[in-house]
Parts: sequence; structure tokens; C-alpha cells
Amino acid sequence: MTAHAIELSPLAAPLAVARLPADAPLPEWSRQGDFLTITRSAAELSIVCAATVVPAKVEHAGPFAGFYVHGPLDFTEVGILAALTRPLAEARISVFAISSYDTDTLLVPLDQAEAARACWRAAGFEVH
Repeated sequence: MTAHAIELSPLAAPLAVARLPADAPLPEWSRQGDFLTITRSAAELSIVCAATVVPAKVEHAGPFAGFYVHGPLDFTEVGILAALTRPLAEARISVFAISSYDTDTLLVPLDQAEAARACWRAAGFEVH
């Protein structure tokens, strides 16, 4: 996949990454909004969801702007995340990457969203 073939679109609402104990049940608040991803490991339960629904008492980071890569992406494609994160790393913009079956979603600090767009455009990616 070439840089010109990669398109990104912003998600509508800011996101947060919440951390709960590994054995915590999935909280009802996390199910609100248009985006939800859950990762449970032996160490933690991580939830990425709408920033506005995370209770203040819950450990979390954000807000983040989310950008999804137009897919679906084939599992045999190589270097997509590297190509997308390299310009951000060079600009010292942190990124939190989420992969799903069909695509990738990249989260950048909300206050750096415009800088991230500029980096991707300069690298030849189409950003809506």
C-alpha cells in the first residue's frame, strides 16, 4: 500500500483511554457513544470510549482525537502503521494505535490533532 492509497478520517467525538482492574466488569458508562474498544489482560482492563462518559474517579488519559484508516486492510499488508506513525514520531506527537479486524484507528492528543493532520498530509496521506 502506498502513502497515496491510505486515507484517514476523524472520529466525531474526543476519546479517552480508561484503566480499570483486570477483574472489573465492563462498566455501563463505557457503552455510550459511537466508539468502544476493550482490551482485558492479566494486568488491566483498558477501555477506549467517548471522553465525555468516563467518570472523573476512573483512571484515564485523554482527550484524544481519533482517526480511522479507511479499510478494510488485508492482513498481508505490511508497514501501514509504521508509515502512519513515522511522521508523528518525527514531529514528537504521541500516538495510541488500535487495530481491529478491518482497520486501524490512531489516537493523538486532542490539542495536537491539527499538527497530526499536517504531518500526514505532508507525508502524502489523504486526511478528511
